Amino acid sequence: MVLEQYCLVSAVGILCVIFGLYEKLVNSILDIFKNFKKNFTFLFPIVLGIGIGFLFFSNILNSYFVTYQIEFKSLFLGLILGGIPSLFKQANKEKKFKFSLLLYTFISFCFGLFLIFLEKNLDTSFFITENNFLFLFLCGFVMSCGIIIPGISSTVILMCFGIYYTYLESICTFNLNVLLPMGLGIIIGCITFLILIRFLFKNFYSKTFYSIIGFVFGSIFIIIPNSFSLFSILLFLLGLFISLKIEK
Repeated sequence: MVLEQYCLVSAVGILCVIFGLYEKLVNSILDIFKNFKKNFTFLFPIVLGIGIGFLFFSNILNSYFVTYQIEFKSLFLGLILGGIPSLFKQANKEKKFKFSLLLYTFISFCFGLFLIFLEKNLDTSFFITENNFLFLFLCGFVMSCGIIIPGISSTVILMCFGIYYTYLESICTFNLNVLLPMGLGIIIGCITFLILIRFLFKNFYSKTFYSIIGFVFGSIFIIIPNSFSLFSILLFLLGLFISLKIEK
């Protein structure tokens, strides 16, 4: 169930890349105080949407997703596949295509598949009970990588640290002894990875974007439904149509 729930979060990050929002989002967050009005105007509706979406997902949509997994996955699959041409267009906007760039796509694609394999096969009963401040801070810091980079699962990162269920329980019980150091790690980690992503975009744009494309392709395997119905096919086509229209 963890994997299925994660696919929605993963899809949202991927769609930001597909719709051309990712790079602008990174720059707007890091430069929020340089041109506050412009960046705030751009970020506010996104943050508002995320906030409303989080509440919506946590209550209504999460339960619907369990019941209608095939339909939701089909819609997201259409949205993502329809945006693939846009990804390559964005990746090649600074330099012409070179076959060598596909190596970066292949490496990140394999890494994305490896993360999916881990998430499916990790022993979720494995957990660490002795958690000190530095360890929890480190968990939050590394977890932020999954928040910033599309296609990387924060869930599998926490599972590898053996703290996934500790984290979930802490949210439910509002355990500040866990949430504060992890939250601090997440904040500092997000800023660090945002700076890193911007540096990579600035100096290695094509290589970075082709790497992100690999993560996107890898994440598609999370979203592919186990079966299809006529309605799910229609939703897939709807997602495909919407994505292609937005691209134009």
